[in-house]
Amino acid sequence: MSQRQASIRNLALSGHAGAGKTTLFEALLHAGAAIPSAGTIERGDTVSDHDPLEREHQHSIDTSLASLDRDDCRIQLIDTPGYADFRGPTLSAMNAVETMAVVVDATAGIEHGTRRLMQYAGQRKLARLLVINGIDRVNGATLATLVDELREQFGPECLPVNLPAENGTKVLDCFFHDTGETDFSSLADAHRQMLDQVVEINESVMEHYLDAGEGDLSREELHDAFEQCLREAHLVPICFVSARTGVGVEELLDLTTRLLPSPAEGNPPPFMREQDAGSEPVLTVADPDRHVLADVFKIINDPFVGKLSVFRVHQGTVRKDSQLFVDDGRKPFKVGHLFRLQGKEHVEIDEAGPGEIAAVAKIDDIHFDAVLHDAQADQHIHLAPLDLPQPMFALALEPARKGQEQKLSQALHRLCEEDPCLQVEHHKELNETVLRGLGDLHLKVALERMKQRYGVDVKTHPPRIAYRETIRSSAEGHHRHKKQTGGAGQFGEVFLRVEPLPRGAGFEFVDQVKGGTIPGSFLPAIEKGVLQAMESGAVAGYPMQDVRVIVHDGKHHPVDSKEIAFVTAGRKAFLDAVAKAGPLVLEPIVNLEVSIPEASVGDVTGSLASRRARILGTDTLRGGELVIKAQVPLAELTDYQTELKSMTGGQGRYAMEMSHYEAVPGGVQKHLCDAWRPHAEAV
Repeated sequence: MSQRQASIRNLALSGHAGAGKTTLFEALLHAGAAIPSAGTIERGDTVSDHDPLEREHQHSIDTSLASLDRDDCRIQLIDTPGYADFRGPTLSAMNAVETMAVVVDATAGIEHGTRRLMQYAGQRKLARLLVINGIDRVNGATLATLVDELREQFGPECLPVNLPAENGTKVLDCFFHDTGETDFSSLADAHRQMLDQVVEINESVMEHYLDAGEGDLSREELHDAFEQCLREAHLVPICFVSARTGVGVEELLDLTTRLLPSPAEGNPPPFMREQDAGSEPVLTVADPDRHVLADVFKIINDPFVGKLSVFRVHQGTVRKDSQLFVDDGRKPFKVGHLFRLQGKEHVEIDEAGPGEIAAVAKIDDIHFDAVLHDAQADQHIHLAPLDLPQPMFALALEPARKGQEQKLSQALHRLCEEDPCLQVEHHKELNETVLRGLGDLHLKVALERMKQRYGVDVKTHPPRIAYRETIRSSAEGHHRHKKQTGGAGQFGEVFLRVEPLPRGAGFEFVDQVKGGTIPGSFLPAIEKGVLQAMESGAVAGYPMQDVRVIVHDGKHHPVDSKEIAFVTAGRKAFLDAVAKAGPLVLEPIVNLEVSIPEASVGDVTGSLASRRARILGTDTLRGGELVIKAQVPLAELTDYQTELKSMTGGQGRYAMEMSHYEAVPGGVQKHLCDAWRPHAEAV
């Protein structure tokens, strides 16, 4: 490992909305002398929230990057949005860092975002750090209770690495020190607990500790064991700060430089190489002299600079004027300019090595999660995909003025480039364009950005729910397509069988034709016809899923058989089989977490029951707040936000994410099928 890579620390600040991430981001930059003074959200002069919409809404909407230098280390910070609606950019940042700091508001305690982000970071095998912010606003007893709650929620491996003292006006280290008066607990006890947790991970350090005692352990041994604990999730340090007053900020920077992993020490990113036999892991090494592997985790469509692609280098060195490939592209692009981002500022640099974050401009082929490399042998390498939440909220869009259809299409494309949790669907049968996101706020901000940045006004209306269709059982289907028009005719005959697949399995097309009854050149046409039928639906007009189609026989004509004949025969044979296979309409079921005052629990559970919800359980939080966990059909939640505010006096809030698909009740299916039948007959 080179000294340059050993001196890099990559840290993402995440947490529930309102936890104080942006204020902490500013405090860290100021303490590290990267900015002369810390900005505030109220004044709209922070380094991270520089987008006009962020200043208007007074909260983060996208990730922002900046760096500082301290103690011969370069600390690269990423500030992430807290609202669940903007979870896509937050999770994307995990591909760029070794450590995720989950910021917890000392007053609010553990919130929905705290739990989800700890879970996401653990799944991605990042080092995790819990930062309790706002220690100036609560007393020691409250902080002691919060530490107990964190340990109960996330495990006994969550231990304080420092403790507040003098009523939250200072912070004392309890890893390297064991004496001092604190606001709760005992520094000596916290020191002993932390040390015991750290040394037990490494046998040689443990033996040295037992034989010679703590005083004989070197700082290098303690650092290596601490770093191993973070890498293996054996330790989640808890530290205390007040981003508003600056208490604990210096200590957090010291912790980052002294104990958090460098790019060479963190768990390697989950790169995979696709091969004929499947995919295999690819181990990257933080070596500047190896071939380049870099991952694009952020796209910015800047109105002045153009498309900016932000990437993290995992291996090799990207240099100005070098050439890189994008994924499996055969034609390389030239790195004309290379930038380091400091908020909205683009600082030009000559090179970026392992662990460093950089950006290139105006390369149209680059997309989110693209792998940049300098060797064609690496064209089949990709990073294991993030487990991003499914966008379930939707709006149907149309331009407010005629003639802006192309402009709308381009604006939507650019918005979806920037946010992996925004999706656009085009429903041909309804001539409807649907924008999907993670919540009402997500979609509202996307529309505001579209108007502000691209000058596109739209009219909106609720879209159809994303129902799906499938089948209950196996069935045979057959169709002979024969058409004679005076000249060369059309002929194709297909026998096929449909079988249900497990939920979420998708689609399989199987060729079991024997004896050449259907030439192999026509099988893609049959599959095309089947896919056409699956896209437009068989009973209610919704896309089909979880179906295996087995083509096993048919006939062809040496002159009249054409691709169009087998497309038609395949489509109609499939519809014939589906009609006999017990077709089902499926509806999306979401996991719902509703946070409410305890006094509202009866009204809320009653409302959920009326919406066909399955109550899974409840959690009691501090301050008389309750979290109800349930699974609910998405179709039942179209007006839920308004009702929840009414039932809870505006104090209720909820978050949801896609869980699975289930069959709709019989009455609902009949209604959906009856509504679609006139349209199907007209076609």
